Amino acid sequence: MEAALAGRVRGVLDVALHRFLGITLVDPDDPARGITLVVGDEAVNNTDVLHGGIVTALLDVACYLTLLPQLTPEENALTHDVTASLIRPVPRDAHLQIQASVIRRGRTLVFLRAEATVGDSVVAVAQVTKTLIRSGI
Repeated sequence: MEAALAGRVRGVLDVALHRFLGITLVDPDDPARGITLVVGDEAVNNTDVLHGGIVTALLDVACYLTLLPQLTPEENALTHDVTASLIRPVPRDAHLQIQASVIRRGRTLVFLRAEATVGDSVVAVAQVTKTLIRSGI
């Protein structure tokens, strides 16, 4: 991974919430391969399953990391729409993996899809729309 991309990826992983949750890259050399999380105390709700808001946030993070290698140094992307479906509960200590893909990239919008799995079971999916902006805005 080139240094500029590695710095941007590190910036995502260094977000306080992401560090607190313990998310990691599936492949440290390829952020588009997705993220993983072992569901611990910091991520469960009062029913002892992964909090739905965290799932939704991580679906968006995986989409951003998938898009990063396709952005020029002058570009960045902001989320302006997320539609998520939480299909089944994720228990404490489960190993969650989230992968995303770019469906379509236009001049100003990018449409992405993300899927969260535990083993072979799909536990959540999302459609994410991001707006392309100039970096530094």
